[in-house]
Amino acid sequence: MKSRIILRFTFVALLALAFAGWLRADSSHARIIRLSLVQGDVRFARDVKGDPLTSDKATWEGATLNLPIRQGYVLATDHGRAEVEFENGAMAFLAENTVLEFYDLSLEDGAKSTRLVLRQGTASFYVNPGNGDYFSVTGGDFTAEADGRARFRLDNFDDGSVVDVTKGRVNVLRRDKNTLLVKGQSLSMRAGDKESPEIARLSESDDFDRWVSGREEAVVTATNAGQQYMNSGSYSSGVADLYTYGSWYPISGYGNCWRPYGVGLGWSPFASGSWFMDASFGWAFVGSQPWGWLPYHYGGWVFEPGYGWLWSPGLGFGGFNGFVPFRPVTGVFIRSKTGLLGVVPVHPLDAKGKQPINLARGVFPVASGAVSQQAVAGTGQNWKVMKAAPRESLTNTAVVASAAPARVSRTIVGGGSAARVVTLDRNSSIAYDAREHRFVNGAVAAQSGSGAVKDGAKSETMREVGSAAAARTVVQGRATGGAASTMRVPENNARSAAPPSRSMTPPARASGGMGGSSGGGGWIRGGGASQGGASRGSGAAAPSHSAPSAGASHPSASSGRPH
Repeated sequence: MKSRIILRFTFVALLALAFAGWLRADSSHARIIRLSLVQGDVRFARDVKGDPLTSDKATWEGATLNLPIRQGYVLATDHGRAEVEFENGAMAFLAENTVLEFYDLSLEDGAKSTRLVLRQGTASFYVNPGNGDYFSVTGGDFTAEADGRARFRLDNFDDGSVVDVTKGRVNVLRRDKNTLLVKGQSLSMRAGDKESPEIARLSESDDFDRWVSGREEAVVTATNAGQQYMNSGSYSSGVADLYTYGSWYPISGYGNCWRPYGVGLGWSPFASGSWFMDASFGWAFVGSQPWGWLPYHYGGWVFEPGYGWLWSPGLGFGGFNGFVPFRPVTGVFIRSKTGLLGVVPVHPLDAKGKQPINLARGVFPVASGAVSQQAVAGTGQNWKVMKAAPRESLTNTAVVASAAPARVSRTIVGGGSAARVVTLDRNSSIAYDAREHRFVNGAVAAQSGSGAVKDGAKSETMREVGSAAAARTVVQGRATGGAASTMRVPENNARSAAPPSRSMTPPARASGGMGGSSGGGGWIRGGGASQGGASRGSGAAAPSHSAPSAGASHPSASSGRPH
């Protein structure tokens, strides 16, 4: 008995080492990350060309917990909030009425490039880069870059933006000049203003800051507690939820295995979720429970008498931030000669293209676009392993159609620590003047254009009246991000009256380090020459947002734990 266990351990370890070498040699640029929290109204769109807030071709869908996010996705909140967890522990937090575009999620030589575009609203970011990683967020006409552990917040308004740094350091790149911010500093800048941005001390925390702090603390605490069961010191996205919502059991030959709370021996691994179709990776299983990320995209399942189905991360594994690839579903699709289509939970020792080991435990039939929770006997029939489920075999039940998010008009009245934000009522006649970079009385401006107001001085007086009306809606300090202080532009003219997007193309990364506050920089802007070494790509053209191939690889494990 002991010799069998030793042989099993040896086989798994050798398999893992061979698999690791194959993945490290993989040149795939595909990465898949996780929507780890959904509160209220959250939606997404895929492969939007141009500004998603003005595009009439964007198709919006309701976002769901544990949605797989790839390059080219756009995430938007209305009266809701969202959290995104990256493979290495980096996190993005979206406030209400925020639109975030995942412009670049690529992988090259084991290093992850993350370039995001904050099209509208307020978002906070925790950055935890591994060796060679790059992380930046573009908002308005600037880009914030972090080359080490950092925490920062961006507010992107119609006439300017604010960057707050609460941990580490952040380099703000604007007009080919770098400004280095450190913990406790806030930078505000006006759109189109050629003067140097204003740097001041951070203002007091608001409700959104406190929410972000609480979420981060909860994830860190649970991750550190749960990492001990993962056979690896590397970070794995979703470990915190496993620790919170289930128990670990030592299983002979497989190490620590996990099972959710409240399930019995008859529980099916596919009982807690729905199906999602994406052109890049086909059918993916989206777990509906908070823990439904790791067990459905990594590792495998074992069936043990007295326990039922348990999830196994696999022996010899180096962390899901390491060399374990993303799976759309931890299941193998098979078809019998009689035409029966079914799915079998993946076993940690399954070999590609071979009959699944868990077939002896039964097959979960696929019929009428759904997976049955009642297994049928897997023996006695001749089964053929399929590369993936046929596209017509399942039903896309994870997401539903949704309306496009509205652009929210907000403007900075002050700057630095005294910054104030104006937000407009739905029925307000105040409109944003892109030429003057401020809000004016839109009704008066229209009358002036038609000849109703001909006197220039009188027109200016009326503009001041409009500004005074807007000032009555001023919110002192940071934008609270709440529904009361962030009103939409009227829906009938939301797209026509909204100010143009100020989001520039994010800079391409280069091999140089983070620049200082002088004019020289370590990164390349679009179409510009390198100031800090050879570039990994051209900044002149945006990524093609081509769909990643199925089985997208993750980079090699980085040392250390997150946060």
